[in-house]
Amino acid sequence: MGAEVVNGEPTGGHEPRLEVRFCAAEGGTRIAYGTVGDGPLLILPPGWISHLELSWQDPAVRAFLVPLAARRTVVLYDKPGCGLTDPWPCRQTVDTDVQVLRTVAGHLGRERFDLLGVSTAAAASLVFAARHPEHVGRLVVYGGYADGRQVASPQVRAAVLGMVRAHWGLGSDVLTDIFMPDATAATKAHFARLQRGAATAEFACELLEQCYEACVQDQLERVVAPTLVLHRSGDRAIPYRLGRDLAARIPGARLMTLPGRSHFPWVGDSATIVRAVLEHLGENAGSGERRIPPPMDDVLTARQLQVAALVADGLSNRQIARRLGIKERSAEGHVERIRQRLGVRSRSQIAAWWARRVPLG
Repeated sequence: MGAEVVNGEPTGGHEPRLEVRFCAAEGGTRIAYGTVGDGPLLILPPGWISHLELSWQDPAVRAFLVPLAARRTVVLYDKPGCGLTDPWPCRQTVDTDVQVLRTVAGHLGRERFDLLGVSTAAAASLVFAARHPEHVGRLVVYGGYADGRQVASPQVRAAVLGMVRAHWGLGSDVLTDIFMPDATAATKAHFARLQRGAATAEFACELLEQCYEACVQDQLERVVAPTLVLHRSGDRAIPYRLGRDLAARIPGARLMTLPGRSHFPWVGDSATIVRAVLEHLGENAGSGERRIPPPMDDVLTARQLQVAALVADGLSNRQIARRLGIKERSAEGHVERIRQRLGVRSRSQIAAWWARRVPLG
């Protein structure tokens, strides 16, 4: 809601442009969001700090987003208090991030979309997917974690916060070196300017504290969307072990380990990350055409076929859990993933699919 603004430096050719608009959260906070590309929605929640206009001016960021936008409508938005978005009326938490994500998604009017949670945005993406499984088709988490307290020791966290609070110029430079050690000098300089342009020193500390305090471990087993976890083995900002732990805790998640030290996906070998994301979303990154779905018999895992058979027999989630010796919540997750993979809405439709698959007599 509001006037359209086209951002970024002139690029020439046919490179798409980011179109920025606004929507209002409950309470009136105006959220700035940008869209680029065409196709099914792929929403990228903001990380710890954001600025739509300054980010889009970075050629490295555009080089990462444009291939995604060739097959998806990529949606970005600014965190409250950052960039073009109004401040939030109180201290922000992961719940705030989920509320803002729900606001942007609801404004766009799509019932179903995919999520790409990069860095600290992984927490909000995971919680949203756990709480609103009906809205999330597929989920990709890059450089994420489930417990911010494990990102660094208390001494390191205190040192970072103290440095940022005392000298934001020096702090932004040090953070840039941590986030992207392999970036070009121009990319590093641009991100350092973006950090300082997006937030004051005190607000940057508040957002960093939110990242360190975020803990979403209790939500992970409720994630039913097919999930890909990407993490670089030498990530200097978020240790690889946290990404590995994340993948182990999400039911059915697939872990893809990447080489490199830089935390952001647009630094280093971004093409491999783009290709992995598109393939997980069901796109053929090489030809530009949609991947053909596999035959129906290959859609479900062996465990899911067991659960589908029990659903067809009329068993409840509790009865399925007892029959298979698993938790009721796990049975519920299996049923939801079966529903998503088959593209159906109800248990009766799962039963009908099973009846077609298994001949009578």
